[in-house]
Amino acid sequence: MNRYRIAPSILSADFARLGEEVRAVIDAGADWIHFDVMDNHYVPNLTVGPMVCQALRPHARTADGQRVPIDVHLMIQPVDALAGAFIDAGADLVSFHPDASTHVHRSIQAIKARGCQVGLVFNPATPLDVLDWVIEDLDLILIMSVNPGFGGQSFIDSALRKVEQARRRIEVCGKDIRLEVDGGIKADNIRRVADAGADTFVAGSAIFGKPDYKAVIDQMRAALV
Repeated sequence: MNRYRIAPSILSADFARLGEEVRAVIDAGADWIHFDVMDNHYVPNLTVGPMVCQALRPHARTADGQRVPIDVHLMIQPVDALAGAFIDAGADLVSFHPDASTHVHRSIQAIKARGCQVGLVFNPATPLDVLDWVIEDLDLILIMSVNPGFGGQSFIDSALRKVEQARRRIEVCGKDIRLEVDGGIKADNIRRVADAGADTFVAGSAIFGKPDYKAVIDQMRAALV
């Protein structure tokens, strides 16, 4: 089975027909649905809440009825209450920024106690040091290759070094932890990101808004072969 996962971000979808958009990218070959949650506090934008996640949960299935994971990236502060609300709404994985939580380990444990997978997210200038203390508890590490808050930004090349560092930490830990990258991912750079150690790729404007979602996802997969 292909170890790579492509996770289209609904931040770039047509919000007037989100259910249709989710079904369309799943039919086009998406592995996960990436759900960007912004609060106009931790980041300078305001997006969607748990009710939208709950409304989209029935749409996040393959044609034969298989559940497609909803990957929720919380760009919010504080973390804990909304993390629980998104789990109630059907999230399969919840990631948050360590600098947005007063007690990172407590937030991780609260999410895991609900039976949900958990990840930590690192902004372009945020060091990975907190992983020294919590990596064994994680299911995912998400490296931001743009500054969070808006879609359509260009990839920041220094993120590749951080991806390499995160991959080394995962290998030392020995646990099966996915390494996701979000920001400016396109068919022409996805191979470089994979070579640095990533296995899961968030793509928003590179997919949504294009005339053929399947053609874009196929291009990305071809680059990963």
